Parts: sequence; C-alpha cells; structure tokens
Amino acid sequence: MEDRARNSALRFGVVLIILGGLFLLARAAPDLFGRVGESSWPLIIVGVGILLLLIGAVTGAPGMAVPAAVVGGIGGLLYWQNATGNWQSWAYAWTLIPGFVGVGTLVAGLLEGKAQTVKGGLWLIVISLILFAIFSAIMAPFFGAPVLLGRFWPALLILLGVLLLVRALFQPRPSDYE
Repeated sequence: MEDRARNSALRFGVVLIILGGLFLLARAAPDLFGRVGESSWPLIIVGVGILLLLIGAVTGAPGMAVPAAVVGGIGGLLYWQNATGNWQSWAYAWTLIPGFVGVGTLVAGLLEGKAQTVKGGLWLIVISLILFAIFSAIMAPFFGAPVLLGRFWPALLILLGVLLLVRALFQPRPSDYE
C-alpha cells in the first residue's frame, strides 16, 4: 500500500511541476502562448478535458477518462463550429457524444486491462458514428449543408440493426458464466 501512495505522490508531483512550469512560462513570455481570442476559446474546454485525464492518471482512477473524453470532445466540436461558423450542426453533432463516452471507456479499459470494457467502448463509438451519419443526412439539408449519403442514409439504419442483431446473437448469456 505504501508503494501505491508513493507512486501517486510522485505522479502528482510531476504533474504539478509541469503545470507550474507552463504557468510560469505563460507569465514570463505571454506572446509565446498567444491570447485566447474569439476563435480559440473552445481550446480552454479541451484543456479542461486534458486536466481531467491528468487528474485520473495521478489519482489512479482510469474511469476519469470518460468525463475527460466527453469534455475534450465537446471542446473539439465547439472549436470546429466556432472556426467554421456552422453552429447549426448541433442539430446532429450531439450524436457524437456517446462516441466520446466510448473513447473514454476504451481508454479506461486499456488502462485497467479489461478487454470487455474496451469492446464496449468500441461499440459505443461505432453506434455513435452511424447515428451521426443518419442524423446529419436527415438534418443537414434543412441548413443547406451537403449530405454525404444522399438518399441512401436508410442503409445505415439497416446496418445498425444488423450490428445490434449480431451482437445480441453472439453475446454470451449470463448462464454461460456460471
């Protein structure tokens, strides 16, 4: 138990030194990092996601990867929307949030060494991407945006249904574990 506490203290110390160095450098040379302007404010949200990931790493809580991925992913979406001015894309971009949860779950599973958690994260990512494609095909024309799949977006509904059926058929039953 002492080794774990010592390792945690060492990791936390390194993170504090790095953060302190970055803040000191930002104070000493403010032009090096630039100013947060109208186009870069979402990067603060991405930074909060990175900070959450660091906190999880320091405290030995791999589950912190999930909120870190959600916050960082939303920050990335906001950055793209702010840079392009395509704020209407929230009508379908919200479907990426389960994918962000999947990324966090995948990272947490890799850190914990749990294959089942990694598999669950991958499923969330795939389902989220399919839903994003479907909703963007439905909603984008209302905002004058181009549609990648055109009138064939219902094929994605079929693909999602097939994936869910295959998963249900080949998933072990609870009685298989006993």
